[in-house]
Amino acid sequence: MIERHWRGLARKDSADAYVRHLQLETFPAIRKLAGFLGASILRRTLPTGVEFLVNTQWLSVESIRAFAGNDPEVAVVPEKVRSMMLEYDEVVRHYEVVE
Repeated sequence: MIERHWRGLARKDSADAYVRHLQLETFPAIRKLAGFLGASILRRTLPTGVEFLVNTQWLSVESIRAFAGNDPEVAVVPEKVRSMMLEYDEVVRHYEVVE
């Protein structure tokens, strides 16, 4: 199993809208992809905004390509989401789950 980690810092007034975007658009779409296993949203409020760590679990790097394209390291950040963020990772981190 591979975990894909992405971090973004949302504007405080956009944080709830970002969560809704994930719950109503992103997660339903990726649940349809072969090899997608699950996802979680971690959230914490900082003085500058609301930080999110979005973790998705995949069967393999090949299954991630169905979501991310040929270069699975490139973050998938729709224009709608970019406008909600103060900053965000353009490159994701993948970890092999050991246990």
